[in-house]
Amino acid sequence: MTILSYVLAFLFAIGVLVAVHEYGHFWMARRCGIRVLRFSIGFGKRLWTRTDRQGTEYAISAIPLGGYVKLLDEREGPVPSQDLSFAYNRKPVWQRILVLLAGPFANFLFAAVAYWILFMAGIPALKPVLGEVTPDSFAARAGLAAGDQIVSVAGRDTGTREAVVLALLDRLMEGGTIELTVRSAEGSTRVAPLRIEGSTLPLTEPGALLPGLGFEFWYPAVPAEVGNILQGSPAERAGLKTGDRIVAVDGEPVADFPSLVKLVQPQPGKTLEFTIERAGARSIVPVEVKAERDGDKLVGRIGVQPASPGTIPEDMKTRERYGPIGSVARAVDKTWEMSALTVRLLWNVGTGDVSVKNLSGPINIAEYAGFSARQGILAFLSFLAIVSVSLFVLNLLPIPILDGGQIVYQLAELVKGSPLSEQAQAVGQKVGIFLLLVLMSFAFYNDLSRLFS
Repeated sequence: MTILSYVLAFLFAIGVLVAVHEYGHFWMARRCGIRVLRFSIGFGKRLWTRTDRQGTEYAISAIPLGGYVKLLDEREGPVPSQDLSFAYNRKPVWQRILVLLAGPFANFLFAAVAYWILFMAGIPALKPVLGEVTPDSFAARAGLAAGDQIVSVAGRDTGTREAVVLALLDRLMEGGTIELTVRSAEGSTRVAPLRIEGSTLPLTEPGALLPGLGFEFWYPAVPAEVGNILQGSPAERAGLKTGDRIVAVDGEPVADFPSLVKLVQPQPGKTLEFTIERAGARSIVPVEVKAERDGDKLVGRIGVQPASPGTIPEDMKTRERYGPIGSVARAVDKTWEMSALTVRLLWNVGTGDVSVKNLSGPINIAEYAGFSARQGILAFLSFLAIVSVSLFVLNLLPIPILDGGQIVYQLAELVKGSPLSEQAQAVGQKVGIFLLLVLMSFAFYNDLSRLFS
């Protein structure tokens, strides 16, 4: 049922975002006097159709992974002489470019509207207060300490943890020292220069940024008390029970659940002696730690989850919320920020300065779709906004098979004074398909690596 819900959420998300994108092409084509023959959600056999008074066929097709708008065009078949003025290829170059731009910008507008709704409703978040700082790390050498709150990164205000991570990643791609403005637990403010030495590529891998810099955000203490025990896990085989309190591992005291994880993860395949407290009595239980692959390394796990996630105090919570007018400006600003960050990430992936592991394919996107849908309508709307921004950027890439590549063709015609030859366009299409296949191969590889690890 979980997999089914993820698939349905993914298909719904793709259907909505593709419909938005294609409607942009459709709307602008109509405004430019171009006849639209078909507006289809999905590919392949048409399952449902309806034709309007202007002769446009609306269709839902069998393969729900995309969609298209079919325009009247002499290059795709004969056009009656009386309809030539409605053909796409007979329109001025600037009108054809507008039609091509309208699809990606419909995705930009959708993301802005989604963020507008989110900012009016209020986006709950946690303040960027630091927890543990790793000794002799970049963060420690910058003078960061537990309890500090990061107020800004390189002059950009950071009221939430997400804002800090995005600003750090953005600034990391520029290189050099990153200036952090931090507020101590006592209330004093200072500037902490974060100097990154050596290659920054490892820091750009998924989940590696904060550990690589040497700090983590504060979270409430989680007692080392056994909650859920996974079926067939080492903990179950060793006889651990819900409610057991883990006091020590191989004689090392365990203060909380994160401390337990730090003691167990580096020891895959070993048998460790767990000191547990049950009903007021202590005993020692040997547990054989299971070795599991996490990315490109093996980690140890015993298959237990904490009994309580801990309580977050109200003064650690925040909510980014604006009125109807203020939300408009913030939504457009947020959409532009995310678009610019996506462009820089793609560029740096291409130059080798950002890990290619950041590319996600349909499997990973489906997981995020299902997870966010389970969190509620606002979380799912946030997911749709992020994917819509990605579609906006990706479709403007100058790859011939995408809108951006077609715009390049139109600009070349404007300069040349006549359309590019069919041979040149065919070569461009082949190059575009090759580049997309390379991109998709990396994305699928990353998806499968995450899935099987």
